[in-house]
Amino acid sequence: MEFIENFFLIKYSQEKLIKWFRQICIAEAISWLLLFSAMIWIREDKEGILPIIYISVMGSIHGLFFTLYLILAFPCRKIYQWDDEDSVFALLAAFFPLATIWIDKKLAKFERE
Repeated sequence: MEFIENFFLIKYSQEKLIKWFRQICIAEAISWLLLFSAMIWIREDKEGILPIIYISVMGSIHGLFFTLYLILAFPCRKIYQWDDEDSVFALLAAFFPLATIWIDKKLAKFERE
């Protein structure tokens, strides 16, 4: 994991990583909502080809944002000086719907209570 942190922190500025992390948090949550809409659509139209294409595309997009969130969480741990508990919470948030928005608003701050 230290390899990922060092790779990003040496190559990119903290401001750029923070901006990317915030954007990925929002994009991951939005892509989850779109993926959920695809699941509802495919449940209603089981024989249609469009829901299958839509869920395949949205699943791939959501998978990309999910992976980017997990990768960027490691350098952000060092930037925001998260302890182990905060880091595990940030990683687990990727597995719950819309939790990455909460991470962006509450945990990804320099001065927290």
